[in-house]
Amino acid sequence: MKNDKPFKYDWFVIGDLNGFFGLTFDNMTNLSFLAGILIFAFGFPAEIVYKRMFPGTAIGVLFGDLVYTWMAFRLAKKTNNPTVTAMPLGLDAPSTIGMALAVLGPAFLAMKGAGMAEHDAAMMTWYIGMATMVFIGIFKLVFSFFGAWVQKVVPQAGLLGSLAGIGLALIGFLPLIDVFATPIVGMVALGIIFYTLVAGIRLPKNFPGVFASIVVGPGLYYLLAPPGLAGGTYTPPTASLQLGFPWPTLDFIQGARPALKFLPIALPFGLLTVIGGVNVTESARGAGDDFNTRDILLTEAVATLIAGVCGGVAQSTPYIGQPAYKQMGSRAGYTLLTGLFIGLGGMLGYVGWFVEVIPRAVIAPILIFVAFDIMCQAFLACPAAHAPAVAFAYFPTLARLLQIKLSNPMVVPMENFNKLMVEQGRALPEMLVTVALGNGFILTGMLWGAFMAKLIDRKLKAASGYLWVLAAFTFVGIIHSAIPDGSMYWPWRLDNPARQIPYQFGLGYVILAVMMFALSFTKESKEPPSATHH
Repeated sequence: MKNDKPFKYDWFVIGDLNGFFGLTFDNMTNLSFLAGILIFAFGFPAEIVYKRMFPGTAIGVLFGDLVYTWMAFRLAKKTNNPTVTAMPLGLDAPSTIGMALAVLGPAFLAMKGAGMAEHDAAMMTWYIGMATMVFIGIFKLVFSFFGAWVQKVVPQAGLLGSLAGIGLALIGFLPLIDVFATPIVGMVALGIIFYTLVAGIRLPKNFPGVFASIVVGPGLYYLLAPPGLAGGTYTPPTASLQLGFPWPTLDFIQGARPALKFLPIALPFGLLTVIGGVNVTESARGAGDDFNTRDILLTEAVATLIAGVCGGVAQSTPYIGQPAYKQMGSRAGYTLLTGLFIGLGGMLGYVGWFVEVIPRAVIAPILIFVAFDIMCQAFLACPAAHAPAVAFAYFPTLARLLQIKLSNPMVVPMENFNKLMVEQGRALPEMLVTVALGNGFILTGMLWGAFMAKLIDRKLKAASGYLWVLAAFTFVGIIHSAIPDGSMYWPWRLDNPARQIPYQFGLGYVILAVMMFALSFTKESKEPPSATHH
């Protein structure tokens, strides 16, 4: 007997509350990084950050999450799958931090140093940030049409392995430092997340775990911090509600010309989010939700464009960890709520207030859980024989982690860092090599993992092809850039010892490519791998 009962998609369930708090506070963490770097590291006027940059940046998140919510409804109806989980979208952490450190902050200081008044310099910096977002949005719009092709030619070990490295080093380890920087508060919040999301044990009355950590963590912090019992010094939150509406404007045109010199820094960020978008779509597909890659990429491109035109200075991207949100029990409600909360918060000012009020040690455990899921899925979703390829893809991100820490003037004084970059020795300077391995880390990890997967599968000609790509990208600094900010270049314009990076690294890849191609004709390379080897 035919069942004519219409398909029903329960788009909002209790798990959406966990997803909402996770995705929302992930976005708020990135806004916290943006505000903290600009205001405290570069002395940028807080009013312009909160009233002009935040609203436009948030509207991009609102648009993207609304579209991704609609995509979840569409996929659920198409597949008759009541468990479809929407793709999470938010601010891209590496590029948000990179924009603040490598574009906005230096532009502001340069204009102040040239004699421009602080307010005028801040406004022009804002225009440059807007123009940069527009350029990145157009770039991503073009490259969105190549996403599906990348998925077909790159093995899962490359796609997921590069993500797993990010999960380990950036999404997992860096927040772990925040946890133990305020240890009592951070460990309690971490324990609640582990108890509910990792171990899967319900709290009494089925209370959402993420919400519980957001309630208990700040309560404990404001109980212990004022008397000096939480670690560090207590500074009361000072942010007030600052209203700002992200009207579309052509003001970005004023910043277009000066923004051009920052494109060698900015466009790789766009390329990384396109590749990251392919990766996270693959990750969602592995979890059972087959979203269209091109639609996912086009949405993030348009969201970035809208943000730029409306005053935003940070790009939107689909987030790593859709399977983690699925494991939380989220459907489509969490992206709808997040988009509305962040979008309206950017206009009404309460996002800036929350950024100040909620301790980082409380937000960090949520990111650590997402990191767990990413790392586990990379190994579980790939063939067991490809485990070395997944692990090999980790290393560029570890180099990037070292670079982030060692290039911080608070850790290593700038003059010492510059000396270490050019130190003489029997080999290339260790700091220079670390910087080169870390620059372009997502793309490097993907290509390293793909090369290793093809090598394990005895497809040596394909492995050789990936090495040729690595060599070409290395030569112009798309990966392995010898310049600390990751800029691209013509290698002959570099000074020694930096000039040796593209030639030495590139030649190494070329020789290895030729060797693999030659070995592909040997009888031994065509033998099936032994069970003991795997």
